[in-house]
Amino acid sequence: MALDLPVHGGDLAAADSRWGKPAAGWLDLSTGINPWPYPVGHLPATAWTRLPGQPEEQAARAAARHAFGCPSADVVMAGGSSALILALAFSQAPSAVAVVGPTYGEHARAWSLAGHKVTEIDSLPDAGEVVVVVNPNNPDGRLIPPAHLRTLAERCRLLVVDEAFGEVTPDRSVAASASDRLVVLRSFGKFYGLAGLRLGFALTGAALGARLTERLGPWPVSGMALAVAAKALADDGWAQATRAHLANMADRLDEVLIRAGLNVVGGTSLFRLAAHPQAGMIYDRLGRAGILVRAFAGRPNLLRLGLPATQAELERLGAAL
Repeated sequence: MALDLPVHGGDLAAADSRWGKPAAGWLDLSTGINPWPYPVGHLPATAWTRLPGQPEEQAARAAARHAFGCPSADVVMAGGSSALILALAFSQAPSAVAVVGPTYGEHARAWSLAGHKVTEIDSLPDAGEVVVVVNPNNPDGRLIPPAHLRTLAERCRLLVVDEAFGEVTPDRSVAASASDRLVVLRSFGKFYGLAGLRLGFALTGAALGARLTERLGPWPVSGMALAVAAKALADDGWAQATRAHLANMADRLDEVLIRAGLNVVGGTSLFRLAAHPQAGMIYDRLGRAGILVRAFAGRPNLLRLGLPATQAELERLGAAL
């Protein structure tokens, strides 16, 4: 069936317009955001009332280097990784850009807006001017071995590796190899469950880092975001426990999907990708039941589902399926 689909997940206003506001409230499974957010706790009032300064920025950068395992990288922060994708594209001279897809659509859009010639390819190339890879990939969870990416970086002018979901597979990260030729993007809001904070990181070398910093201008990140990042990214115990918790719920979600006749074909422990010949009908049925998932106009047999937060939500999904 033909579907008029939103560009991104999480658009509850559009869901209200399409199906009406559900009496039980929306169960939003249309994003890959951790449903158990980091417990922020107390933060200093000055994080709200003062412009962030160098000490706050340096504390957040140090915590990022620790969490991402990149002690020598230049860390550039912005209000979400989407802002960094756009800034990065505009920081480069017009180039041939290969985006390994199908993948997150903002990469191709940003590089095209910046005047580059963008081509989507279906596998990792041997070389190229600029190559963009999402690893783990969104929405299928495809993982490319780090050694392959490091080799490709030596054969490109610029390799961009988007590790927005990389916290769940830290052993596959290339953050430690970040340089002016290998830029790694990381998203804070997904794994830490605080997407509304809007915080992203570009890990790179000093020269490209300086260009990105200049393009973003002063105070690209709020004082509150810096304070939360400095605290959360240093909390190794929470991160380790959360990886296990996410993996457990992803397994339980798979069981529900398989029982309902869907085929789980990929994903990460933050989201699952399922296939069904009548995926469009299932998408609409779930929407009418107040459950929002992600469908894809170009791939009408696929649905992406984020994790329910509770057993009751998992049972609600199972009943609707």
